[in-house]
Amino acid sequence: MSKFLRTGFIAIALMFVFGSFSISETDAQAVTTVLTKIDRYYNARQNLQADVMMEKRNSQLDETDISQGKVWYVPAKGKEQMAIRLNWVKPTEESLLVINGLYKLSRPRLKMEYRGKVEKAKNNASVAGPLSFMSMSKKQITDNYVAKILGEETLKDGTRTIRLQLTPKKAQKYKLAEVWVDGNGKPLQMKIVEANNDSTTVLLTDTKDNVKFPNDIWVLETPKGTKIINN
Repeated sequence: MSKFLRTGFIAIALMFVFGSFSISETDAQAVTTVLTKIDRYYNARQNLQADVMMEKRNSQLDETDISQGKVWYVPAKGKEQMAIRLNWVKPTEESLLVINGLYKLSRPRLKMEYRGKVEKAKNNASVAGPLSFMSMSKKQITDNYVAKILGEETLKDGTRTIRLQLTPKKAQKYKLAEVWVDGNGKPLQMKIVEANNDSTTVLLTDTKDNVKFPNDIWVLETPKGTKIINN
């Protein structure tokens, strides 16, 4: 993990990514600059389509599982809850639907389907946890987290970002989160670290904002003969 940079270096990094401002800005001012960018993007975005890669790391076994696919995403705003459709293609074909606080995970090869509430899901719908940070406004972040800048970082696809660490002010199921934000305030990579240091990291690439989704994107058919497991 990158070390926390001092005020002057933070200002230089942010100036490079986000535009010119005073090098004498304090750490708090630098965080505010990034969060304001996030807020503008949050207010402008209605939905998002992207390629997605998820890395789930087991710290005890020192093993990492990687999944790749495509995601269609509508952020939570007002009384509307977050909605996600995820079609995994690697290592196996699976589909995940998260809508109205419920999830459905289809595993056709095994002829199994998992259903339950997102808030109770530890593994099956865990991608929803990292993606939830794309639904947060500046106020929601500052009300619920202590934010600090860990520095500038280039993602795997070459995108330059600012890396934020978010420590919950109240007890959560995880001890901290990290978000990588581009120059437009778009969160492109999100990571959640659990108390035992297991982590889930979601990277978005080839992102498209405010596009028309397929009509059947929020319908996940259950093939005949599928075993339903309710969690």
